[in-house]
Amino acid sequence: MNTTTDAERRRRFRPTLWSTVTAAAALAVLVGLGTWQIQRLNWKEGVIAHREARLAMPPVSVGEETADEDLAFRRARATGRFLHSREFLISNRVRGGRAGFDVVTPLRLGPADIIMVNRGWIPLDRADPDTRREGLVAAETAVTGILRKPGKTSPWVPDNEPARNVWYYADPEEMAAVAGLAGIRGAVLVADTKPNPGGLPAGRGPKVEIANRHLEYALTWYGLALVLVVIYFVFHWRREDARDERG
Repeated sequence: MNTTTDAERRRRFRPTLWSTVTAAAALAVLVGLGTWQIQRLNWKEGVIAHREARLAMPPVSVGEETADEDLAFRRARATGRFLHSREFLISNRVRGGRAGFDVVTPLRLGPADIIMVNRGWIPLDRADPDTRREGLVAAETAVTGILRKPGKTSPWVPDNEPARNVWYYADPEEMAAVAGLAGIRGAVLVADTKPNPGGLPAGRGPKVEIANRHLEYALTWYGLALVLVVIYFVFHWRREDARDERG
């Protein structure tokens, strides 16, 4: 009858070549992804701080003498008349769990000066302007909000389809071309929560709306790297029996 001594039950760390190569490559990828997320976190925090600093600055008046490039993410006020017959609807806008649109309407500031205004959100069943006629202000009006540079907010946002009048983000130049307007400004004025007659469109507050979950992602990647290291050592911490010692 064979018996196993304490010496025969010893364990040794005995890694194999290919498992080590594979684990090292996977570890490098996981650590690299975690480090990239930390870099993204630092960049995103810088963007947020910049925007919050811009919001803290005094409001500006949008007039012919201002330059859009100097006003990005600034509180602003513009006075003019809306061209409601040439409004545009931005698709895929959800608020409070309800699908809808953002309404973008040209605001004529002067004879040759127009700015696109994102007036706010409407539900799907109010897409027809006739269902919200109270909000189609005809008189000269003052709009307050923040100035934003146009363009996609995410690479996942679809491309606009101007030929079909289908829009997923505001593009003042393309919209002006479709509407036959000249003198359009490059920025978009996003209206604040000042109520419109009838309650629609519903504006949104001037806040920094930017997702920042990079620390969470970094910890996830680093955690997976740690798990990989533990598995690697456990897998290769092998039991050595007497036959291995004797050859």
